[in-house]
Amino acid sequence: MSGFDKNWLALREPVDVKARAMQLVERLSRHVEANAVPVILDIGSGTGSTWRSLSARVPRTTQWHLLDYDPLLLAEAERRIGGGSGGAVTFRQFDLNQIEDLPLDNVTVVTASALFDLCSADFCNRFAETLAKSRTGLYAALNYDGMMEWSIPHPLDQQVVLDFNRHQRFDKGFGPALGPDATEHLRLAFEALRYSTAVATSPWLMGPDERDLQVAFLEGLEKPLVEVGSLTDSEIGRWLRFRLDTIAEPGSSCVVGHTDILALPRR
Repeated sequence: MSGFDKNWLALREPVDVKARAMQLVERLSRHVEANAVPVILDIGSGTGSTWRSLSARVPRTTQWHLLDYDPLLLAEAERRIGGGSGGAVTFRQFDLNQIEDLPLDNVTVVTASALFDLCSADFCNRFAETLAKSRTGLYAALNYDGMMEWSIPHPLDQQVVLDFNRHQRFDKGFGPALGPDATEHLRLAFEALRYSTAVATSPWLMGPDERDLQVAFLEGLEKPLVEVGSLTDSEIGRWLRFRLDTIAEPGSSCVVGHTDILALPRR
């Protein structure tokens, strides 16, 4: 899987940082600190947003290994992070379709952001089984949960969300995607493998100050809505114009639901 644009990732990163469920981050930090030589493997790392969000919350000696399929995003991550701070940071191109070959030797926890809603049930099952073999933990943040709400309503909002959620289940490179069901599927898969799990909400909250992100988000909805095809091009166009026109109105806001999950092996 590839195709994410570094400009889109840069736009969403500040909102992602605010959205993360801090109670899970705190539990993750305690788990990492309990290891003499902590190692974090970040998969689907993009430009390194997970590192930027978490590196100050784990020991400075933590070793980070960033994996992504897209060499351009990895190059941008390396440019922005360099050698990291304290612990070493490495960058490696990796195809997650080869999930059984994840380099898990001595890894304390695998992290991922905005990834698993793009993955299939089979992928998530194989991923959980792969981590369970080495009793490696998982922290997966910002999985889309199927909820979009606007403070200023439009008659087509409900259909738009239904259509987008349907599109989320299309194949994104890892088989038919779980979309909004990803976090619950991961929870059940890891609990079946004797992991302790915790789930928390991590919604995006976007107001007029996030105008550029809202514009990019809305424009990104057009293609999925067209591909699903339950709304006409004219209806989609009218809805998008309304949404774009109301971003700056007083009291205007948009909430996009996400969930985070922390799965740690039982001792």
